[in-house]
Amino acid sequence: QVQLVESGGGLVQAGDSLRLSCAASGRPFRSNAMAWFRQAPGKEREFVAAISWSGATTAYADSVKGRFTISRNNAKNAVSLQMNSLEAEDTAVYYCAANGELYSSPSYNARAYDYWGQGTQVTVSS
Repeated sequence: QVQLVESGGGLVQAGDSLRLSCAASGRPFRSNAMAWFRQAPGKEREFVAAISWSGATTAYADSVKGRFTISRNNAKNAVSLQMNSLEAEDTAVYYCAANGELYSSPSYNARAYDYWGQGTQVTVSS
């Protein structure tokens, strides 16, 4: 059974940093693109960041560019999201996602991802 488990969320103040982690199990994802999405209350799920299977290519939403960094550790079958200079608008449930297609490229589209975690809450107080 494939599982993606997020961790690292919490309550922080504006300007603080958090590091989210996503551990995958049940199958290797070292040859698959992975991504982070988020969903704020009353809003649709939105793209945050994605990374290619090799880690050589990354993509970010304009709202987080320069503040967030996505990385991966293929040996640990894991992906992380370093979030700096957090803003109240970053408050959301953050989801890890994995593309089931081998050697897939990063995608902004949630439909490109076949596996999803249950999410971790990030709350930023202003």
